[in-house]
Amino acid sequence: MSTAAPTAARAAPGGLAVAFALASVYILWGSTYLAIRFALESYPPFLLGAGRMFLAGAIMFAVLRWRGVPMPTGKQWRTLWVLSIWMVLLSNGLVNLAETEVGSGLAAIAVASMPLFAGVFAMLRGRHPSKIEWVGLIIGFLGVLWLNAGGELSSSTLGLVCLVIAPIAWAWGSIWSRDQDLPQPFMSAAGQMLTGSVWMLIAAVLHGERMTAMPSASATTALLYLVVAGSIFGFTAYIWLLHHVRPALATSYAYVNPPIAVLFGALIGGEHFTAHDLGAMAVILVGVVIITLAKARAGKQVQTAVAAPTEPAA
Repeated sequence: MSTAAPTAARAAPGGLAVAFALASVYILWGSTYLAIRFALESYPPFLLGAGRMFLAGAIMFAVLRWRGVPMPTGKQWRTLWVLSIWMVLLSNGLVNLAETEVGSGLAAIAVASMPLFAGVFAMLRGRHPSKIEWVGLIIGFLGVLWLNAGGELSSSTLGLVCLVIAPIAWAWGSIWSRDQDLPQPFMSAAGQMLTGSVWMLIAAVLHGERMTAMPSASATTALLYLVVAGSIFGFTAYIWLLHHVRPALATSYAYVNPPIAVLFGALIGGEHFTAHDLGAMAVILVGVVIITLAKARAGKQVQTAVAAPTEPAA
């Protein structure tokens, strides 16, 4: 979900707290791709997304209101309805749909291209990349072309289309939201999940989804894991990091999650990856690292306000 990070100086947190928060974001978000695959054993893709987003959004919304966080205004709700199309339906929803045909690790590799598309959209909106960022963009997109040119992904038209659209939608939503009036970060996330659950339910109806049997205990456990670990705990740790550490460190999940997702997929899910898939992942992540470091360097030089990236599409 898209949020805005404050720029006021804060007391430096302890190293153990930072390490714990980073580990939470790396491991929890990296594991969500495999959890989606397990949940899909009983839940159709868009119904899965609707249930996950509604439960997580409702819990966060209730806790925030109990703590006195203001409700979004009417204008903010309208923005959240539009934003959740990009950040929930077309990102998370299409990742769910893709994983009905491709492995969880491969989905994570494809989604890793999101920062590359974000760089392109930022350029179209007037922010021109530096020479170093151009290098990162070119390298990263070569990796995307490599990934899509062969291997398991190219054998699934549905998976290929979904995993191209998902990071593009996620990137566009994160860039578009920077100019919008949004509520407090956690409330923004809760609002996007609640409105996004409605879009997911509409998509489920149009896709002809329905529950034909009682879901298995393992699939339901995976769904609850996505709600609690992925959407609530992982996002809370991420927002905390945005408030307490450098943005480059907080957003390092972008190139750590894919290898972790591949590791979980191989060790727990029994997934197999070719040299083609791993090579493409390496090239994509090199491009993402270059862009991230270049942005961090530019941020130190100009010391401008930083807009927070988004929660992973998974």
